Amino acid sequence: MARIGVFVCHCGTNIAGTVDVKYVAEEMSKEKGVIISRDYKYMCSDPGQNIIKEYIRLYKLDRVVVASCSPLLHERTFQNTVKEEGLNPYLMEMANIREQCSWVHKDRAEATLKAIELIKMSVAKVRMNEPLFPKRIPLERKALVIGGGISGMQAALDIAMVGHPVILVERAPSIGGRMAQFDKTFPTLDCAACILTPKMVDVRSNPNIRILTYSEVESVEGYVGNFEVKIRKKARSVDMSKCTGCGECMQKCPSRVDSEFDLGLGKRKAIYIPFPQAVPNVPVIDRAHCRFFTQGKCKVCQKVCPAEAINYEQTDEIITEKVGAIVAATGFDLSDPNDYSEYGGGRYKDVINGLQFERMINASGPTEGHLKRPSDGKEPKTIVFIQCVGSRDENLGRPYCSKMCCMYTAKHAILTKEHIPDAQVYVFYIDIRAAGKNYEEFVRRAIEQYGANYLRGRVSRIFEKNGKLIVRGADTLLRSQVEIEADMVVLATALVARSDAIKVAQMLGIPYDQNRFFTEMHPKLAPVENVTAGIYLTGACQAPKDIPDSVASASGASVKVCVLFANEELISDPMTAQINPALCSLCKTCVDLCPFSAIVEEEVKRPDGQTQRQMRVIDGVCHGCGACVASCRPGAITLKGYTDQQIFSEIESLASNF
Repeated sequence: MARIGVFVCHCGTNIAGTVDVKYVAEEMSKEKGVIISRDYKYMCSDPGQNIIKEYIRLYKLDRVVVASCSPLLHERTFQNTVKEEGLNPYLMEMANIREQCSWVHKDRAEATLKAIELIKMSVAKVRMNEPLFPKRIPLERKALVIGGGISGMQAALDIAMVGHPVILVERAPSIGGRMAQFDKTFPTLDCAACILTPKMVDVRSNPNIRILTYSEVESVEGYVGNFEVKIRKKARSVDMSKCTGCGECMQKCPSRVDSEFDLGLGKRKAIYIPFPQAVPNVPVIDRAHCRFFTQGKCKVCQKVCPAEAINYEQTDEIITEKVGAIVAATGFDLSDPNDYSEYGGGRYKDVINGLQFERMINASGPTEGHLKRPSDGKEPKTIVFIQCVGSRDENLGRPYCSKMCCMYTAKHAILTKEHIPDAQVYVFYIDIRAAGKNYEEFVRRAIEQYGANYLRGRVSRIFEKNGKLIVRGADTLLRSQVEIEADMVVLATALVARSDAIKVAQMLGIPYDQNRFFTEMHPKLAPVENVTAGIYLTGACQAPKDIPDSVASASGASVKVCVLFANEELISDPMTAQINPALCSLCKTCVDLCPFSAIVEEEVKRPDGQTQRQMRVIDGVCHGCGACVASCRPGAITLKGYTDQQIFSEIESLASNF
């Protein structure tokens, strides 16, 4: 017969304030198979754990039940406690009498009775428990970082510095991401390129980092430690091994199209690099606008290239790589101005967004750092900035705050006054959210030192009249209507998830929220981890983040990768599903339902030499969620640690009291 010890925790007054803990311990001592039952104020503390160890030795216990808080918090703690005394960790059960009793009941008698029933169920289950043993799986100590923005680069550098190889995949022709489009950064007004480009050079020169630009991840298969990734390396039509970056081809190219990097405010050639400091400094041919690819003639770039690097025959290449961990740093998009009909819906040339303002004010931008109205090229004297455009708006389905709009609008106000000292600057705001180091002071500086006029209220309408933009809104502090004749309006548009965020999430097997941002495992305790083991999140793919937060989360994710790579093998949790081939009907319902793609079909050889198809659970991928168990009609799948017998024993224990 099993020798069970029951240990009931007070959790200070968290449990003892509602549950009569001493009475519970006394009642449990009467349960069949329970050798010892006692209570203690903090069972998770060192003295509490020592009590468990002491009684295991003293009473030769072979099963333990701890009645305390959620297993999510302390199951590992108590598993390690019993393990130190030679017990298999899976011969320990936890009864959650805090979240399920004391925190949800006010009546002490009812809470106490419920606690007793829950512990009895755990005692019934632990009697049926069998020892479980983790498995060791091989580990590929190479990482993949998806996204070459500031957070992706930081993660790649941190992992590479420890000595692990990293593949950095970026869909654009150059790494750098959104930050490469900025002019200055808040609150220090550092030149964005001056602090970004050294980081880009570090990435390029690090021997452990392999940069794949103009490339996209096509598929991800496998599991933690053993991902197999297919990467499409798109045809640049330029041989990177021959190109010297002289730029002759770009100068002679006759085709000019709108520049994506300058958000349509400037032009680029059909063969181009996105910006002067691009890494790699190798141009790419935009085949959709190249005269040779669209009309079958031209080849000017090939004729003038002294390195003979132009290769029109180049095709896309699929690269297969095996990696042990993946960091998703896919960044963000800006909301579409067409969503805001009250602000012109994209009809007025002089209504631009914040990122377009960044490009305009940047020395390498389309106006070479001069503020000019897009409609006529004249210098604007009155500029209106409107915050929270698309953010905090239930009507547009975006109730969240884009977090950084208050700060970059203050930056724009300061930069406007520095470029045009006699300009009038108005900022419409709902409220100011400046929660960051020196952020509040920065906003005050825009108001007090630079004279930006902050108007608390919303803009109801923008329309054109006599060559001016009429901005009509309300000042809620003065309780009056406001109408401003503006030369230019800048919208602080919402930060939104990437347009292909759902596709990427499904490919990586990671969840996303109602706003299509990727969801971390736990917002406080596991902010860069994911339910899919081996995949980590960083940057604005999770939610709007500014540069400091993006860099911090990148370093957090890279530390998690390095911890994963600290051992040569992975130890998998043994509480996984298992399939009895004799009962399996090969209906494959479990395959469709498994959220982690942990069940595969394989061909095996029977003892008589014949082969047969059967389903198999990949231990390293299975999370033990039990979805497959519930769906298996023949009952061929069981979950280790949660067999039918164990579940029925708990139900019988509960039912015996009624």
